[in-house]
Amino acid sequence: MRPIWFTFGILCLGLGLIGVVVPLLPTVPFMLLAAFCFARSSERMHAWLVGHRIFGPAIADWQRSGAISPLGKRAATLSIVIVFSISVFMGLRPMLLGIQAVTLGAVLIFIWTRPSF
Repeated sequence: MRPIWFTFGILCLGLGLIGVVVPLLPTVPFMLLAAFCFARSSERMHAWLVGHRIFGPAIADWQRSGAISPLGKRAATLSIVIVFSISVFMGLRPMLLGIQAVTLGAVLIFIWTRPSF
């Protein structure tokens, strides 16, 4: 089972790294998932990811208390507003905008109801 967890962890790590440069692909959720997978497969990779100077603090905050930093909350909110604005300016059908608004709204509610540290 450990090789499966490790493979999935590598996949999530890769998707998270791609998400650093691709605006619509979330980075932190994939890094959290990678940490979860590495905790079950590779102590070395888990320690590396949790100790990473960029990704480590967000992972540690989440593992400790389910917290999201205020800066992270603001960045996520700004990203969501930009993505939704692009959809509006592209002239997507109202039904698609409605689905997107409900989904993104639920994401914002989740983010802003998490504790801050």
